[in-house]
Amino acid sequence: MRKILLIVLMGVVTLSCKNQEDNIKNRSSHMADIQENMEGETIYQFKVTDIDGKEFDFASLKGKKVMIVNTASKCGLTPQYEQLQALYDEFKADNFVVVGFPSNSFEDQEPGTNAEIATFCKKNYGVSFPMMGKVSVKGADMDPLYQFLTQKSKNGLEDNTVKWNFQKYLINENGHLDKIIAPQVVPIDETIMDWIK
Repeated sequence: MRKILLIVLMGVVTLSCKNQEDNIKNRSSHMADIQENMEGETIYQFKVTDIDGKEFDFASLKGKKVMIVNTASKCGLTPQYEQLQALYDEFKADNFVVVGFPSNSFEDQEPGTNAEIATFCKKNYGVSFPMMGKVSVKGADMDPLYQFLTQKSKNGLEDNTVKWNFQKYLINENGHLDKIIAPQVVPIDETIMDWIK
């Protein structure tokens, strides 16, 4: 009788331990979900069209630091292309990439076609970092990627607006928005350099 009681007790203890283990696993999984929701979505869910009309999948940038910048060819800040290219050249081997999004959202300062923009960037600034097709970065027709970048409910960091051409969004190696840099801040500013390093 004592043996049977001992076996039953051992079974109860084992079952209890198993239930506790399952509860801990469930709680851990639930905490991971909460953490992910708190951090917002990631950039990796987006697929866009590049300046040559091909699909560009942001999932291909996993593990890299990414600077997303809205560009324009006829803006007082257009010479920033030169520093963007210099930054890309210096750090591309260190898992850093610049991704340009031409936009005509500010005072018709990017009126060209994708082909014209690509030619302008290559000829004047030797741009070799990835350039996407022209998008809207504000208003009712705002591109879904820029909705992500500007809405806290999606990016997990903050609500913001694109103030002008050459606003910079810094995305960390996990695909989360880290910092927003004002258009007038040059690409080789210390804040950006420190973030990359």
